[in-house]
Amino acid sequence: MLRTTLAGLRMHKSRYFTTVMAILLGVMFVSGTMVFADTLNANYEKSVMGSATSVDAIAVPAAEEPADPAEPSEPEPLTEAQLDGVRALPEVAGADGIVSGQAVLLDRDGRAFGFMPPAAISIGEPSRFSAAEGELPGGPDELALAGSTAEQAGFGVGDTVTVLDPAQEEREFTVTGLVDFGVDPGYSYGGALVFSPDTVGEMTGATGYTEIDVLASEGHTDEQAAEAVAALLGDSADVQTGEAFGLEMAESAGGDTAMMRTALLLFAFIAMFVAGIVIYNTFAILIAQRQREMALLRCVGAKRGQVFRSVLLESVAVGLIASALGVLAGVGIGMAGAAFGGPLLGMGGSVPVVITPSAVIVGLAVGTVVTVCSALVPATRATRVPPLAALRTSATAGGLEKGTGWMRVVFGVLTFLVSAALVALTQVSGPNQMGPVIVTAAALIAFVGVVVLGPLLVRGIVRLVGVPLRRVGVPSMLAVDNSTRSPRRAATAMIALTVGATLITGYSVVSASLESTMTRMLDEQFPVDYQVSAQYSMDGASGGDTVAEEAPAEDGASGEDAQDGAGTDGVPAEDTVQPPPESAQEGQEGGAPADGASPEGSADAEDGGASPEEGADTSASGETGMPLVPTEVEHALAESPLLDKVIAQRGGTVEGYDASPVGSLPVNTYDGAELGVDITGETVEGEISGFGPGEVLVSEGYTDGLGVGDTLTLPSPDGEVDLEVAAVLADAQTLRGAVVSPEDFATLFPDTTDSEMVYVRAAEGADASEVRDAVYTAVDDHPTMQVMSVAEMKNQFSDMMDIAFYTIAAMLGLAIVIAVFGISNTMALSVLERTRESALLRALGLAKGQLRRMLGVEAVLLCLIGAGIGIVLGVVFGWAAGAATLPDMVLTVPAGQIAVFIAVAVLAGLLASVLPARRAAGASITGALASE
Repeated sequence: MLRTTLAGLRMHKSRYFTTVMAILLGVMFVSGTMVFADTLNANYEKSVMGSATSVDAIAVPAAEEPADPAEPSEPEPLTEAQLDGVRALPEVAGADGIVSGQAVLLDRDGRAFGFMPPAAISIGEPSRFSAAEGELPGGPDELALAGSTAEQAGFGVGDTVTVLDPAQEEREFTVTGLVDFGVDPGYSYGGALVFSPDTVGEMTGATGYTEIDVLASEGHTDEQAAEAVAALLGDSADVQTGEAFGLEMAESAGGDTAMMRTALLLFAFIAMFVAGIVIYNTFAILIAQRQREMALLRCVGAKRGQVFRSVLLESVAVGLIASALGVLAGVGIGMAGAAFGGPLLGMGGSVPVVITPSAVIVGLAVGTVVTVCSALVPATRATRVPPLAALRTSATAGGLEKGTGWMRVVFGVLTFLVSAALVALTQVSGPNQMGPVIVTAAALIAFVGVVVLGPLLVRGIVRLVGVPLRRVGVPSMLAVDNSTRSPRRAATAMIALTVGATLITGYSVVSASLESTMTRMLDEQFPVDYQVSAQYSMDGASGGDTVAEEAPAEDGASGEDAQDGAGTDGVPAEDTVQPPPESAQEGQEGGAPADGASPEGSADAEDGGASPEEGADTSASGETGMPLVPTEVEHALAESPLLDKVIAQRGGTVEGYDASPVGSLPVNTYDGAELGVDITGETVEGEISGFGPGEVLVSEGYTDGLGVGDTLTLPSPDGEVDLEVAAVLADAQTLRGAVVSPEDFATLFPDTTDSEMVYVRAAEGADASEVRDAVYTAVDDHPTMQVMSVAEMKNQFSDMMDIAFYTIAAMLGLAIVIAVFGISNTMALSVLERTRESALLRALGLAKGQLRRMLGVEAVLLCLIGAGIGIVLGVVFGWAAGAATLPDMVLTVPAGQIAVFIAVAVLAGLLASVLPARRAAGASITGALASE
């Protein structure tokens, strides 16, 4: 039996070509992903370890446990005295610290570089950082740039750059070198400027050290030096050896690599799943065609177990050979990914490609196991045919010709009903975290139904589509008849394509719907053309005005002249800490609760109103650190005849508001806007239009039981202010917290005159380029003001979604390629099976071109059925997944992309039929008719 099996493989090796290609492509994806991820991880590790192990011990300030989790505190920097103490230790040969702050770098256009100012640091000796190009700065007019900052800003060694000092005065520096910070999160994301130790304090106002790097003295180990430093610094610092510090950072950086590895392996799993379907179909057809051969073996003494093992041996041989080729191809793909994609992920070119044993073993194991498992059912089926019955049958795949029984139909219909019920459940319950999970389960159940009812679907669709095709010509009529001859075989072949089409269509619907939803929200809630804001800063480096924090006044309001705490020209005090804009907008001094939350608070039941607890503090947005747009910018914009609307958003917070889970209420106003017209939002109760002084709009999460007509009482420097609730707003939207009129806001926050944001709408008919010039002219004297075009925001979001879609489509494209190989294989085996039939058609007058056209139409029908079912499932479950995640989602079916999918399906069918049609048309008529 072994010799017979091997001889059969050698004689009919061409039949396994597409099967080998399907396995090869799937294994290539698996092994390529592992090689690429291992290489990237090794590069990160070398980068981090190379810098960290250049010193023997590293001390960083210990993070203190915040009293209030909602207000995390920054760790206290290490002091000069502590650095001197470390230097005096006998275990230490040398030590120096890193001073770190932020400074505003101006780009070549004179505008602030980046959404946030880059880090501004000094590097001493010793240090774990060094210049990768040029040298570190030595004078007061020199600086070095992080390599990423230099690349993004377009600067190089020898260039002159401009940096703003704390007084917002411009100072010029010469770039002396570039520093590679590797994957250190403190410097790799926002970039960094490196000053000399004497200059960094002048440019940032920072004092103390955010890190102390230590060299061990001769005769002492790294661990001894680290232990001595830790004993000296005590609880004020976390001390590790350089190696331990590097390993921890490499592990953190490797987390991103692990996520990417998991995502890519998910796509590899999809490709291998499709390959498994192709392999199953191939072995099912081959074994059905070889029934007489296997029956003859049974007649001459072979047992069922021997026949079964011979089929499994074939699958093992095919799987091993294809997997070995796939591993080799995967190594090549991994090398190409490291060479071309590595630099985009911060990978240097000094680390060679890493090929681990696991990448090879996993690739071989996955390919072989999938092949063997896919062949189990056909192999079992081969042993159940009685020898004499098999000798009497023709070489057709009789096992695949069985009809669709009632049990199969009932089970298939039930799967669709269960799937529909799960989808309905997600729509009734509304958007929540479990929604996508339930939709995924519903999609899997529906896919099982497609597999079960596949033959019935193929027969029904072909009969429907076949009506017009039968009138086109003889080849098309014959193609329709051939497609319904073996519906189970056709269904198995098209299922592989259905998987890829469903996933791609589903994601395209979600992507297009998300883009349409976000665009609608922008258009409806903020129909503006430009947004002006100050560059966000962690330590007050930004030039935007801020209001420094002061002690609350006795009447519950923050002290007057709160801006006195700011530096010249609105420069904030050094101790001002500014949280990121996202957190400030979503949770500024206590963001709105999540949808559906019902925070508890103190409502005054007697008068139907609510107020903060006694002694609550009202504070302007500068206290929360949001950088502000100066009033002169707002005035300059308002004076331009090219601008129709200039809307200033101002904000403050009310402390001690129990209805918020963190005890504060954000209060906003939109000066210059007609709420309900210029700015809109979704309401739970009441109307936004007609809103005016003496009224307030409150987000549902902050109402604490208040409704329209009730009174909300807020403190002000002149006493309490009663406001009537005009509308209750839905949570998680632009209008949030409490929205008051400009007049009431001035009463509540008299010291806040600058704006967090300024929104601009162009006058009707104004030239777009002139409007742009007018907006930029208004901020010319304020380089840290950042202008964002709403159209550009939409385009950037659209581009981001397009990149994500095409990336995912490319990943899923491999599964589609494998499915096309499967259809081509099915066609080739069918042509082989119908050799005499094709010869008879030729003898009766069917031309070669007509035979090719017949097979082409047959393959296109298969591809269109598979793609069509996948598109329908993708649209349905794409809509369901989006609606289960996004509130008020705008369903958008990307007709253009779906048309491309259909065109690809037609092209795939034509390509799949090329080789089988060529073989059928080239066969000798007499030779084929004479063959058994």
